Amino acid sequence: MVNTDDSHPEGEAAHVTDGDRRAQLLHAAVDHVAAHGIADLSLRRLGAAIGVSHRMLIHYFGSKEQLLIEIVRTSEQRQRELLSRLRTEPGLLPADVARLLWQQLTDPRLAGQERLFFEICGQALRGRPEAAPILKGLVADWLEPLVAAEVAAGADPAAARNRARLGLATVRGLLLDLLATGDRAGVDAAMGEFLRLYYGSE
Repeated sequence: MVNTDDSHPEGEAAHVTDGDRRAQLLHAAVDHVAAHGIADLSLRRLGAAIGVSHRMLIHYFGSKEQLLIEIVRTSEQRQRELLSRLRTEPGLLPADVARLLWQQLTDPRLAGQERLFFEICGQALRGRPEAAPILKGLVADWLEPLVAAEVAAGADPAAARNRARLGLATVRGLLLDLLATGDRAGVDAAMGEFLRLYYGSE
């Protein structure tokens, strides 16, 4: 939980910049949504949960919709950072990394984040202007690291981009399947089959 005082207190905390404070609040909000979901979420309730007034959330994020977009973006960034960390683990093949990432993404504790992702994307695709910013980087932000990893493993750059896009679409599609059906065994089996096709004998 972040400091409940909306002002900048004396001493060390006084040196916290607006950018630092915004980042603290954003990460606290992401953690709250991951733990509790977004049902009946309001700025007042979220602010109370993370120890700040709703006025300060408006100050830093503008509106509930803008904050939700930032929560989605930050959640996605965390997933990319996890992927990067897994890739540096010694002895892990690319297929092993993919399986570990899939296990993380399908953790029931992240279901609230996943629902929020698809909800905001749906609003953006329906043309709601407050949700439209989520579409920026929705694919490109993932393709860059995925393509780089494929090329580093020896793939042709054009083929690497196609493979990366296919992998991203498959993961997102199966996540939507899981949220819609609750069929964890079926979705895991489908992902296992995809990874066998994608990585061959790994």
